[in-house]
Amino acid sequence: MSGHSKWSTIKRKKAKEDARRGKIYTKLIKQIVIAAKEGGGDEDSNPALRTAVQTARDNNMPKKNITRAIKRGTGELPGVNYERCSFEGYAPGGVAVFVNCLTDNHNRTSAEVRHIFNKYNGHLGEPHSVSYLFERKGQIVFQESEMDEETVYEIALENGAEDISLDNGYYEIISEPANFEELHANIKRAGINCETAEITLIPNSEVKLDSSDAVSVLKLMDALEDHDDVENVSSNFDIPEEVLEEIQDEI
Repeated sequence: MSGHSKWSTIKRKKAKEDARRGKIYTKLIKQIVIAAKEGGGDEDSNPALRTAVQTARDNNMPKKNITRAIKRGTGELPGVNYERCSFEGYAPGGVAVFVNCLTDNHNRTSAEVRHIFNKYNGHLGEPHSVSYLFERKGQIVFQESEMDEETVYEIALENGAEDISLDNGYYEIISEPANFEELHANIKRAGINCETAEITLIPNSEVKLDSSDAVSVLKLMDALEDHDDVENVSSNFDIPEEVLEEIQDEI
């Protein structure tokens, strides 16, 4: 699996999501607010809002929180003015890292993201310094136990999936962004509960890490993901299973 997928798997193994429930909600609210601001508050005519709201529902966000976030985005309720920004850089081992943020203070976020990179032996680059190494794709991940293999492949291939893989008990389905929403809807309609479903950046190639660089990269990724303004992080690292086993106690 790609670095992004492997990182998602590691996060699940570390079981931090429940402890971070408040931060998850904060990030999801930002996504809803900015989607409503940019495309209006009608889910039927605003695909970005529809996706953000569905993700919030998948994470059991209360309906009233979702409604309030939409109204903040459309201006019906007062709220903070968020903007999108992104940062590109390198982690140890030559690993490319692309960070998407939603912030109400670009200068503060920029300084804090730079500090995180420096703290874990990485460095920020110029715009477009790593973006060419990634492609924008739809990505859906769910447990193997959710559905039999034949049904998974049938649903995926009939709804525009371009790649299906199985690793460590999880299916990963990749699609073009244009096919993502219909693919996700039909997967859910089949009764499959998705661990993650998003449009993200998938690396074109991967950088294999040894144990020393792997620890530093995972600590950097963890710190970035933990930042309140970070929406998502994409990277092109690959950590062999034997290396993961070797460093389990250090991450």
